[in-house]
Amino acid sequence: MQTHLADWIKDTPQGVEADAILRKCVHCGFCLATCPTYVLLGDELDSPRGRIYLMKQMLEGAPVTARTQLHLDRCVTCRACETTCPSGVEYGRLVDIGRDLVEKKVPRKPWDRLRRWVLKATLPSRAFFGAALALGRALAPILPHALARKIPERREAGGWPAARHPRRMLVLGGCVQPSIAPSINAAAARVLDRIGISLVDVRQAGCCGAVTFHLNYQGEALDYMRANIDAWWPQVEAGAEAIVITASGCGTMVKEYGHLLSHDGAYAAKAARISALAKDVAEVVAAERAALSSSFQSLPQAHKVAFHSPCSLQHGLRITGTVESLLRDAGYALTAVPDGHLCCGSAGTYSLLKPEISQSLLRNKVRALESGFPETIATANVGCLAHIESGSALPVKHWIELIDERINPDGRG
Repeated sequence: MQTHLADWIKDTPQGVEADAILRKCVHCGFCLATCPTYVLLGDELDSPRGRIYLMKQMLEGAPVTARTQLHLDRCVTCRACETTCPSGVEYGRLVDIGRDLVEKKVPRKPWDRLRRWVLKATLPSRAFFGAALALGRALAPILPHALARKIPERREAGGWPAARHPRRMLVLGGCVQPSIAPSINAAAARVLDRIGISLVDVRQAGCCGAVTFHLNYQGEALDYMRANIDAWWPQVEAGAEAIVITASGCGTMVKEYGHLLSHDGAYAAKAARISALAKDVAEVVAAERAALSSSFQSLPQAHKVAFHSPCSLQHGLRITGTVESLLRDAGYALTAVPDGHLCCGSAGTYSLLKPEISQSLLRNKVRALESGFPETIATANVGCLAHIESGSALPVKHWIELIDERINPDGRG
């Protein structure tokens, strides 16, 4: 794609990066069939190729309108287009740049500004979100059924093994996961303890920054990233092998720390190191699968499971087939999931900001997951877990919880 960026952007870091990404696009259109919003809405401006044209026009100096903002807002940022693209277009990075620039050029309506501010002020706060969720659970019996279904039920964490192994890894606690499903990190700690790794939760580390970043408060998101680096750094210097992340959406963001802070002289080197150490829990368990194999050998066949691979896992982190293989090792029978590459509609705050599109994607996803008549739905991201749970009567769990149930049925490790 030929480009002629406007003077106001062409020599900036954003302009240089955007120009390089745009030049890779060859207009082939392979991305259209894998884009959930294009498949649903049928409008090319709601496809990666259409949005790329809109961003190119803006970067070349064309007037920017609310129409451009609308189509960029509708993108779920699933990055399925990146998996499909034969030219290696880094669409996710381009749309982050495009959204940031549009946000500065197109004023939002007061209600839209307010709800985005409320989301960025509350969701990353572990204490505030936890209190709000507890209140929601207490009021659930008197709430309308449709609203009550959106409130995740309480999950007991179970025991967390003491740090007793020479091998240590850190775990990201995150912002909403400790309240929605504290059982996930606890299960990961028990599974890793079984294979000789102690998992340490550094409480000073909090939100990964993804929620704030994707709401276009990108400067504030960088502050969350710096705070996490500061919290983890003493443990990294003391020999922690990895930073384990059990929410693939957070993992995708932490993997970007090095890129996003590359122009920060004080944090660039540290951020690159943190990104290099970041691992999805599937990568850690898969590397040690031999140590778990004996735990599964004497167990009877487990029940049928449908695995929803989050967009952040398969398209962001490019981890495919690993979780499925681990679940089969543990004795679970996996059912087929049609259109497994498509988004469930959670997409961070997307389900709150674009509920109609999100609910359509959710219905399609639940239909696909339930088509093989599983007893349980498994996933790898807490946002997907809560979203799918709101649309299915089946139990929805993180896959590491299913592994833990096989080797630690009493939940104590």
